[in-house]
Amino acid sequence: MPSFARDPGTATYYEQRAAEYDEWYESLGRFASRPRPGWDAEVDDLCRFVHALAPARTLDVACGSGFLTRHLRGFVVALDQSPSMVTLTQRRLPAGIAMRGDALDLPFADDSFERVFTGHFYGHLPPAERAVFLGEARRVANELVVVDTALRPGETAEQLQERILNDGSRHHVFKRFLSAEQLADEIGGQPVLAGDWFVAAAASR
Repeated sequence: MPSFARDPGTATYYEQRAAEYDEWYESLGRFASRPRPGWDAEVDDLCRFVHALAPARTLDVACGSGFLTRHLRGFVVALDQSPSMVTLTQRRLPAGIAMRGDALDLPFADDSFERVFTGHFYGHLPPAERAVFLGEARRVANELVVVDTALRPGETAEQLQERILNDGSRHHVFKRFLSAEQLADEIGGQPVLAGDWFVAAAASR
């Protein structure tokens, strides 16, 4: 099983993808012609779900461009390995902090936060990295909220995907699709969002 969180090729992919990352959420560029019924409405629902989380001192792990991070309430620290993603998130987080860091070795003391939030990161992790991430999340915060991609009918639950960026470059990324119940079971919590496109679960230690 390939590494994800510390794989140089994956890091290169997300650094190159930063400027076009939001096209996935916003159905722009190569995503404009994809048949994704109900997608735009569910993205709006997802943003409302994130905003509805109680204000808390929150660490957003693998924040990406900050598309979801900006909806978190309370003091937010956003972490990503990509410098370009960190720059994009900081622009969207004027009252918070965006910084580079290792999701499997969080640079914070025990109980530094009330909540760890992560969106579309957990589903990329192979088993060993999942275990390390969950251990780190529980170390730095009492609550964990994980958002990821729903398993849809006919979809293969685990894939090594080829992804093509706007510059034509091709990259390979490990990806899992999960039901809300499976996600909740894996993190030891409860389902809190079960959509056609997105799922979420929350756990407390």
